[in-house]
Amino acid sequence: MEKKILVACFSASGVTKRIGEEIAGITGADFFEIVPEEIYTADDLNWTNRQSRSSLEMKDPNSRPRIAAKVADMTSYDAVIIGFPIWWGVAPRIIETFLESYDFGGKVIAPFCTSGGSGVGRSDTELHKNVGDEVKWLQGKLLNHPNETEIKGWLEDIL
Repeated sequence: MEKKILVACFSASGVTKRIGEEIAGITGADFFEIVPEEIYTADDLNWTNRQSRSSLEMKDPNSRPRIAAKVADMTSYDAVIIGFPIWWGVAPRIIETFLESYDFGGKVIAPFCTSGGSGVGRSDTELHKNVGDEVKWLQGKLLNHPNETEIKGWLEDIL
């Protein structure tokens, strides 16, 4: 039996979304964009402003930005590939919102990230705390400007 896969991505600039859509195309997976109820503006994303929305969210470990829509039937998926940009060395808080919104018991979760200047950081460890022990959590992968061969190689390793 072939695994049913969901690719779920949050993307502030479009980079992570493009890679997520490419992964979905290669795997034949369903694609879900994690869209915040309140879309981030350029001012919200200004990491140099300590009072910007993203800065305030990342300073608060309990911040959980609301998501505009839900995955229709999460129970039908065997594996979830989650994509996000790295913010302050970890995943944006909206990824925690996403992980806390569903029961991932028995599923495989494979995170990937994009970053302008850092690696996966501690995002794996931090995010894994948001799901139960019955989840098979795979090591995160940095995919900055990957080509199809790199994506396929990573997918073969994880699926």
